[in-house]
Amino acid sequence: MANSASGVAVDQTCVQEFMSLKTKRTYKFLIFKVNDDGKEIVVDARGDRDGKWEQLTEQLPEHECRYAVWDHDFTNKEGRPMSKIFFILWVPDTAKVRSKMLYASSKDNFRTMLDGINYELQATDADEIDYEVIIDRCKEA
Repeated sequence: MANSASGVAVDQTCVQEFMSLKTKRTYKFLIFKVNDDGKEIVVDARGDRDGKWEQLTEQLPEHECRYAVWDHDFTNKEGRPMSKIFFILWVPDTAKVRSKMLYASSKDNFRTMLDGINYELQATDADEIDYEVIIDRCKEA
């Protein structure tokens, strides 16, 4: 299904893998990209269930945009174990303008296809996706 704003379709594998992360807890994170011909969002990388935040951030290219999903486990103020799913739009300042526009215009359609996202982050450099940002967001839960 193509996004009316950008014309970029979403490969159904993206939705299937997200559902596997959400319901079966198969992955800790997923990274998605717009394929080389600019017509479809595809899975770029998968992080094993024991994956660490640094493994996700290290796989985000310095000069290219990506989408990512992170399944964050934590204990809330009442001591109850919880999990929150983050959607991340990675648009580094050094990325090409056309790429930034394509990712930004495709984001809403793609995000709505991933049912169950709790929080959304947009980052343009490594400081904006520091692990402390994730922890701070979960303090609200």
